[in-house]
Amino acid sequence: MKLLYGVIGCGMMGQEHLRNIALLPDAEVVAIFEPDATMRQRAAAIAPQAVFVASIPELLQINAINCLLIASPNHVHLEQLEEVASIRPLPVLVEKPLFTSMQELPRLEALRSRYLAPIWVAMEYRYMPPVARLISEAEEATGGIRMLTIREHRFPFLQKVGNWNRFNDQTGGTLVEKCCHFFDLMRHILKSDPIRITASGGQAVNHLDEVHDGRRSDVWDHAYVLVDFDTGARAMLELCMFAEGARYQEEISAIGPHGKIECKVPGPGRFWPQHLGAPPIAQVIISPRDPKGPRKLEIPVDPLLLEAGDHNGSTFYQHQRFQRAVAGQAPVEVTLDDGLWAAFMGKTAQEAAASNRVIEVPPIRQAERITA
Repeated sequence: MKLLYGVIGCGMMGQEHLRNIALLPDAEVVAIFEPDATMRQRAAAIAPQAVFVASIPELLQINAINCLLIASPNHVHLEQLEEVASIRPLPVLVEKPLFTSMQELPRLEALRSRYLAPIWVAMEYRYMPPVARLISEAEEATGGIRMLTIREHRFPFLQKVGNWNRFNDQTGGTLVEKCCHFFDLMRHILKSDPIRITASGGQAVNHLDEVHDGRRSDVWDHAYVLVDFDTGARAMLELCMFAEGARYQEEISAIGPHGKIECKVPGPGRFWPQHLGAPPIAQVIISPRDPKGPRKLEIPVDPLLLEAGDHNGSTFYQHQRFQRAVAGQAPVEVTLDDGLWAAFMGKTAQEAAASNRVIEVPPIRQAERITA
């Protein structure tokens, strides 16, 4: 089945999607809705065959389109899903996060009941080759994960259209915008739901003196988050967004009674200083308790995929799987529930840090009961 995409939003992440769709067999971008003139120009250079339209209704009137990509700013994702649902609900890959305010949860529940086509929430980090390798081998390597640690040491937020990513009310907060990926990974790797979240974070270095349209930037640039899960496992997130000098951007470790497995993922190649030579290659390291002796595996990624985006090839692999789901050959792997939980955990962590308290989460398995 050939995927014929209608694309809503073609800023920095949308353009990464365009480059990766272009590498897929049996996929084409048919039409794009992007309000910003500069972003339209850049998108047209990547997808010259696409037509540009002035609205979502106009996009949905194009009969050839059989799936959608939403890659617009965070605070309009839900509104745009609702608009699509009211006109022509097609299979959709929607960028994270699903929502930015807890007040939007009832609207998500209403959307769930009336959007009958597949909704896939974009959680690219699952599909980074070293992360995917860790996930596939974690159970055997650890004998059952009891501790999971995710560390991201990276560059500050990049400049986006209208500076929307400088404000908590438009991003949901850093622990939603940046970290819902990691909360999704926690649930996915541990096969468990959170029961308790506490956090500490704030704005220490980045964007302190930035003022846009009379508003001072309030996004955080660092945090620690601790999460207890209903299986008894524990997880920790360490985020620092003023650490772009690090060799690896993401480091994940899982530990259990049999041993430890970890992966190290480099950041975007375009940010690696040329004077340091070739960028680092991702690694997976398995360290059994008995017999002792770490085993290191390099996990190279196709240079074409590295060139196409900033996420270690994962955007391409995500679209491959989305293609199979749209064709009915495989299930949706990142569901509405997964996306809901990831954003919910981010909002809860943001609240825990802001209020300096531990927040108990009902020990439930169904994401829809979060709103109960």
